[in-house]
Amino acid sequence: MKNQRIIQVEEKVPVKLLIPLSIQHMFAMFGASVMVPFIFGINPAIVLFMNGLGTLLFILITKGKAPAYLGSSFAFLAPAGIVISKWGYSYALGGFVVVGLCGCVLALIIYKFGSSWIDAVLPPAAMGPVVALIGLELAGTAASTAGLKDAAVAPENMIVFLVTLLTAVLGSVLFRGFLSVIPILIAIIAGYIASLACGIVNFSEVASAPLFSVPNFSLPKFKWEAIVIILPVLLVIASEHIGHQIVTSKIVGKDLLKDPGLHRSLFADNFSTMISGLIGSVPTTTYGENIGVMAMTKVYSVYVIGGAAVISIICSFIGKMTTLISTIPGPVIGGISFLLYGMIGASGIRILVEAQVDYSKSRNQAMTAIVFVTGLSGISVQFGSVQLTGMVLACVVGMLMGLVFCVLDKLKLTNDRDA
Repeated sequence: MKNQRIIQVEEKVPVKLLIPLSIQHMFAMFGASVMVPFIFGINPAIVLFMNGLGTLLFILITKGKAPAYLGSSFAFLAPAGIVISKWGYSYALGGFVVVGLCGCVLALIIYKFGSSWIDAVLPPAAMGPVVALIGLELAGTAASTAGLKDAAVAPENMIVFLVTLLTAVLGSVLFRGFLSVIPILIAIIAGYIASLACGIVNFSEVASAPLFSVPNFSLPKFKWEAIVIILPVLLVIASEHIGHQIVTSKIVGKDLLKDPGLHRSLFADNFSTMISGLIGSVPTTTYGENIGVMAMTKVYSVYVIGGAAVISIICSFIGKMTTLISTIPGPVIGGISFLLYGMIGASGIRILVEAQVDYSKSRNQAMTAIVFVTGLSGISVQFGSVQLTGMVLACVVGMLMGLVFCVLDKLKLTNDRDA
């Protein structure tokens, strides 16, 4: 283990490695996960609880073969915000339940008819840029979180950001043995120490927080108008899930769409969202941060991810711990995200390289070009209260182009089709 560079998906990890690796994983997910409940105005403890429970359910349903951490979904922010403003949070929960249930039905349909259509509809020339966009469209978020897009960048923010980022980058290159698999955790610790030195950490909330507390569980209410507003998000989260599973497959070197199968992972993802709505939490989704951590550390073990889930559940019952973790400053989270999101973008380019995409073919040039421009241009398409933009819109456009080229191939109209 000491000299091993890759910890495989189903590989058991000794406790002395499991604990720090799990803490590293949980910290990497924490910043984005708690942002959604803050926006909705609810206690993040219930979200930490459901993220942990949802991740454990995901691991169980996928038979421990798909390394994914479920965090808070940002796709529901706009429609859920409308519902909350009109009828209250409990009716948004009802919408979450229905979306999760419909997602489970979609997974059963895929189980019946298979997922081989994905290869034809999203060939590497389209999938590569779609995956890259998962990270690239979040680049601005990382910079904003770090405070680098403020009108006047605070020197202390820049110092903490650079300490965190440089520790993570140099650590991934220079650290050896055990330290080589926890560069993110070390970078977070280094960034936190730098934050203390710069005086940008406030412990007042930690002092007033209770030692132990029970997450604020609540029940959903159902109104068909609220459900109609939230339901179209299913298209967004399904596209996002497929993209995440494909890029994770490339990173771990296994086709997760076939084993354990897209139907299992999609069912697990949506089942978790349905449970979230039933107990008062926000919808969950597979996380890009998880992909970035795996790409950087080469630690793919579901035991590590499961350990992170258990720690998240424990933290949800410890008021001071939850509050303490929430004091991690934005420049620290931004510094880590800066690297992790870039790693996801690099994974998309890796798909193009490994698939040896032939850009002498006009279709490949067109698909890659259109997908990239669609995702990065900032354009959006509105369907009622649901807005398709960024990676999701690019994925839909790529799928439509793939379908058109398939039909033209069948009609033998294209000039570059395979013999």
